[in-house]
Amino acid sequence: MNLPRFSLTTRLTTFYSLVSTAVLFGMGLLVTVLVERHFEEMDQRFLDDKIELVLELSKHASSNEDLRLRLTDALNHHADLHVLVRDEKGIILFVMPDQLPIEELGDDQVLETGGMASKGHIYRVRSTDTVRNFSPYGSLRVVTAFDTERHAGFLSSFRQTLWWYGSAVAILSGLLSWWAARSGLAPLGRMRDRALAVTANKLDHRMPVEAVPIEMASLAKSLNQMFERLEQDFNRLSEFSTDIAHELRTPISNLMTQTQVALAQHRCADEYRDILASNAEEFQRLARTVSEMLFLAKAENIRSLPNTEIIELADEVKSLLDFYEALAEETGITFRLEGEGRMTGDRLMVRRALSNLLSNALRHADADSTVNVGIRSVADQLTVTVSNKGEPIDPAAIPRLFDRFFRADRSRRQIDAEGAGLGLPIVAAIMHAHGGTASVQSISRTTAVKLIFPANARLDQI
Repeated sequence: MNLPRFSLTTRLTTFYSLVSTAVLFGMGLLVTVLVERHFEEMDQRFLDDKIELVLELSKHASSNEDLRLRLTDALNHHADLHVLVRDEKGIILFVMPDQLPIEELGDDQVLETGGMASKGHIYRVRSTDTVRNFSPYGSLRVVTAFDTERHAGFLSSFRQTLWWYGSAVAILSGLLSWWAARSGLAPLGRMRDRALAVTANKLDHRMPVEAVPIEMASLAKSLNQMFERLEQDFNRLSEFSTDIAHELRTPISNLMTQTQVALAQHRCADEYRDILASNAEEFQRLARTVSEMLFLAKAENIRSLPNTEIIELADEVKSLLDFYEALAEETGITFRLEGEGRMTGDRLMVRRALSNLLSNALRHADADSTVNVGIRSVADQLTVTVSNKGEPIDPAAIPRLFDRFFRADRSRRQIDAEGAGLGLPIVAAIMHAHGGTASVQSISRTTAVKLIFPANARLDQI
């Protein structure tokens, strides 16, 4: 069975109402108990005082008649008081106002004596025995009783008033709780309206952080940060789509043009072979670009490294230099490696990042210059720096070097041997997957790309 779902306003209203009602009636119960206890103590003190009064008057009485007169004068004005005095032989010396069977009663008993108007009344009874050391009485037994009807009536009226007052206050507190909950949750409604206004074409809407209560400010800030990330990712996706279309348009257009020209007239087999060879080169470049795009997308969204192992960075660089030194012989470029270091990470990904840096350095280095590779352990970080001598990079272009399809010369030519502008973005994605960073400096014809691996990737001891 599905339980009904209540709104937050309904839940808060119910909770506040129940709490306020419980507190109010609990306080009323406490006051009632204290008032009853107070009346009990008053009645007991009153009866004890009357017993002492009877005993005191009996000390000065000279006869039964004298005792009766003294007690009548002292106690006659108490309408709700009953007093019974007996001597040691059981003879009644004084009774007021009537002889009630109070001697056989305990505390707080209901009297139902026939012929008397005491039915339904509650009498509090107190009694005592005392010994006289002089005649004519010897020992006396004094029994007192007090009719608590007036107190009981007051308590009954008090409880009834308290009940009606508590019910009215409970209803009022429920209404006030509903108003308070609705007013307090109103900023959530405004935040909801702002969220509903966010669309693919309107990602710049933000939550009113200053206009909401402090308790909701953190939620508004978190939502604003989420919207900012969504806007950035959406803009990057839009730019990526535009860049893909721009980068692939030229080679595809070349392939179509070349194919249409070849089909326009009959050609010999050698000419067709040359055209197919040219088309194959274009297809290879397209395949390489698509492969790099897929790898970049995978690296940017990776949650954990697919394979983690101990990597000797110097050994990885040396194995790559064996390949690039053969390519650098034509231009007289040499490589120099300094330092060493060990880390944990994905070997293939780290190897690809180093290969991209060496390829870029070789492509942009001056002829007969040296490409330096330095591996250093700085504080708790492991750094790899690849530097080369060559044309400096425009400082305005450095912040965008890690953007997809960005070229420092801004010349959007067809995809050629210089790549499609995905090398450094792939390096940045690989560093992000390892929790590290990549940066570029270009000063005085020296361009250096630095990779910084975090402390948890470094191994000082194996």
